[in-house]
Amino acid sequence: MQLDLKKATLKEFLEHKTLYYDKIDFSYIKSSWTILSSKMKLPFVIHIVGTNGKGSTGRFLAHYLNKKKFNVLHYSSPHIMKFNERIWINGFDVSDEKLEIAHQFLQKLYEVELLEKLTYFEYTTLLAFYLSKDFDYLVLEAGLGGEFDATNVVPNDISLVTTIGLDHQNFLGNSVEKIATTKMRSVDNKMLVGYQLFDSVIKTAYEVKEQILKERDKNIEIIELKEFDKYEINPKFATYLKRNLHLVIACLNELKIPVDLKLFDDTPLFGRCQRILPNVTIDVGHNPLAAQVLVKEFENKKINLIYNSYGDKDYKSVLEILKPIIKSITIIELNDKRIVKKEELQQVIYELNLTKQEEIKIEKNEEYLVFGSFLVVEKFLSLIGYDGNS
Repeated sequence: MQLDLKKATLKEFLEHKTLYYDKIDFSYIKSSWTILSSKMKLPFVIHIVGTNGKGSTGRFLAHYLNKKKFNVLHYSSPHIMKFNERIWINGFDVSDEKLEIAHQFLQKLYEVELLEKLTYFEYTTLLAFYLSKDFDYLVLEAGLGGEFDATNVVPNDISLVTTIGLDHQNFLGNSVEKIATTKMRSVDNKMLVGYQLFDSVIKTAYEVKEQILKERDKNIEIIELKEFDKYEINPKFATYLKRNLHLVIACLNELKIPVDLKLFDDTPLFGRCQRILPNVTIDVGHNPLAAQVLVKEFENKKINLIYNSYGDKDYKSVLEILKPIIKSITIIELNDKRIVKKEELQQVIYELNLTKQEEIKIEKNEEYLVFGSFLVVEKFLSLIGYDGNS
């Protein structure tokens, strides 16, 4: 029986959508935004692009703006435990009721043919746009892309560029320079460039500026951050989170909003180098860039790694980077066709001479790191019965 998209609940509608695509047609989200834009006023848009650190950067910023009594929506992806995590409004995940109201509005607004064509991520992005109407700020985290990402269909006022490295090469290009170009071409007005491991990223920023000047006759302002120990930030935050906070503070300075560092201290950072138990840290990272950050964070320690990976990720490089801190590794079982074949991951573990444990067992006197993807963290939390309030 075919689903009637005009009558389906949001849950039914999203279950009808495929989460992952080899190719996406940008024209459908453009058409959709053209229709929706006549029905709402968009807030001031802060667009966040980069390979790593987008989620924490966006949450730090949205949390601070909310503390300063602005109405703010933070849109991020993917989620760990519940879809509502993707849309964070004034300090809370969006309610099921608000999501359903927004969904019904879009159902009435769009013809069924367009509803059918929109991808899962595109439709979710449109929900976020609608829910942000008449707010002060929309903190908009790009998906895996930049220029042709669904989030880039709306004009952005400020763009924050987090650390850029190799990831999603099949979509974005097979070099840091190509990936940086794709992401930075989403900029409309002002680009704040945060911490980078590759000098070529900064060079690319100025090349993109020249491209945009020629193509759109639009002059982009570039602000390059060079100091990442300028502020006395709470030591509880991991080093990479402190760097992301410097980018957020630079943004607040551009917005002429006074900065009180203490207001960041209680920012909820679910799954971002988060210690959920005295000896268990979870991190949703999944690429070599994330591994480099974590090996620094656990420097001079030995951890028991609970891990798995998507097949298209460079899991061998990830494990090579993490090897100096790994005491043992346990593969967490995941039921997803995109996950690397177990025998292939086991072969890499054997080649790297890592000690493998067969089952997950948390011992009080051992240190654990759960890492590899949102799916890995989600599965681990379900295994231990974590409800998000522990």
